[in-house]
Formats: sequence, C-alpha cells, structure tokens
Amino acid sequence: MRHNASSHRSGSRVFSGGVWEERYGYARAVVAGPWVIVSGCTAAVGGEVKHVGDAYRQSLTAFGVALDAIETAGLSRRDVVRVRYFVVDDRHYDEVGRAHAETFGEVRPACTGVRVAGLIDPRMLVEAELEAYRE
Repeated sequence: MRHNASSHRSGSRVFSGGVWEERYGYARAVVAGPWVIVSGCTAAVGGEVKHVGDAYRQSLTAFGVALDAIETAGLSRRDVVRVRYFVVDDRHYDEVGRAHAETFGEVRPACTGVRVAGLIDPRMLVEAELEAYRE
C-alpha cells in the first residue's frame, strides 16, 4: 500500500515530501527509541487532495500514507499500537471505521476517533495519526 514513494529517512526523522512538512517545519514521523510516531496524515498526496467527498477512500489513503512512514522507519502494520483519527462530520464515523477495520482489523491497535471542527483543507474529511512500537 505505497502512497508516496518519495518517503525517505534522515536519522531519526521520516519525510514524505508533503508540502506542509517543509512549510510548517515538521517530519512525517519521528523515530524515538523503539517508537515510531507519525504526524497527522490525510488524503493529500503529491499536493492534491484525493477522493474528495469520500470519507472511506480518504481514510484508506491517510492510513496508507501513515503506514508508508512506519515502513520507511523499518516497522510494519503489525507494530502499530495506537491510531487516532479525526473526522469533520459525525456521519463519516462508519466509513472511517470500515477503512480502519480493513487496514488494522487483525492487528487491533488502541484507537480513538474524534470529531473536529475542520482540517487544514475543507476538502479533507479525515486525518489520522499512528504510533508503532518495535519490541
């Protein structure tokens, strides 16, 4: 499930080349000892918001972007221990939940879903953060 083949690792940081990483001064993920902590990921790929109006497909894309960072850091989906997702509309919870179950169902990480007033781009319906742990 590669969504951004330009992801790369520099020391304890993973960069995906996303426009906001450089503009706002953050890394896609940080490796801290056995932990990989992934910044919020949306359906923005290559500077373009994908799947406008489709919370399910945006969720799959956001989870994929986050998993790309986890994999670039040397871990896998099975190492994900926590997922947080943020939705802009209550009616999207089931679609985001379905995408979460398809992506992480056999892993069963801790998960929190939160409704928010909005995201950085009004076409974005969901944002997700992941944390992974290497035993």
